[in-house]
Amino acid sequence: MANLRDIRNRITSVNNTQQITKAMKMVAAAKLRKAQERMVQTRPYASKIQDVVGRLVGSSTDSNPIMRSTDEVKNVLMIVVGSDKGLCGGFNNNLFKEVEKNIESSFQEYRDEDTLSIVTLGKKAQAYFKKRKYNVIDTHPGFFDDLQYSKTSDIMSAVTQNFITEEYDEVYIAFNEFKSVIAQNRKIEKVLPIDPNLISVGSDDASKDSNDYIFEPNSEAILERLLPLHLNIQLWKAVLESNASEQGARMSAMDSATENAKDLERDLRLKYNQVRQSAITTEISEIVSGAQALGGN
Repeated sequence: MANLRDIRNRITSVNNTQQITKAMKMVAAAKLRKAQERMVQTRPYASKIQDVVGRLVGSSTDSNPIMRSTDEVKNVLMIVVGSDKGLCGGFNNNLFKEVEKNIESSFQEYRDEDTLSIVTLGKKAQAYFKKRKYNVIDTHPGFFDDLQYSKTSDIMSAVTQNFITEEYDEVYIAFNEFKSVIAQNRKIEKVLPIDPNLISVGSDDASKDSNDYIFEPNSEAILERLLPLHLNIQLWKAVLESNASEQGARMSAMDSATENAKDLERDLRLKYNQVRQSAITTEISEIVSGAQALGGN
């Protein structure tokens, strides 16, 4: 049986851990509010960009290289948005396992032929896929330390250029979509080539609006400018969704850890009192026994 000093040290250790997890929960809650604000502000903008692109695609007659499609897909790129830090429950592992499951079901032949490439955002994604011998061609550790639109724009612009030069035939983004503080949707979305039918279907406002528009200089020139912006916003939106999901997952995990620490501390204090009472009872018994022995003499 553990002695009183060991139990007392354990109680102190659990109490210190509880203070840390409680502080981390408060920090995550503060970051979550900011992340949610940025995410909520971006959602309408991303939706409206998609509406405008959908309307332009419907009125354009020229083919844009970003919308090219091929009958035979040879090279696939997947951008995986993870996190830089841990202590956020199954936030990363659940997404990474979903990505692996998707690869096994749809892209295993490309992985076997080494034509499946992966770009990782965050240290956790980098470590996970490199350890499992995936073809990780580009990594961005520390990406979420200073989250800026220019970073995602540079990444997506490079990917778009590689797509135009036919280095990749399809591009996907895997990320956690924010649903609530305790829940995330794991999503793998195809962003290239741009599907005109899919964009038009997603453009609810465009379908409801029957007005005719005049485009200056012309719809093709505007579309050429808007398509790269649309792609940049899609990655930026995915990054913001993932960031908000990460903070929500960490806040939930730290809350559970704090509650578990409280339960453990309560059990340890009960055990401490039991051991202490047992020791006091033993001492009293020894004193009584000694007094009786002296009295008998």
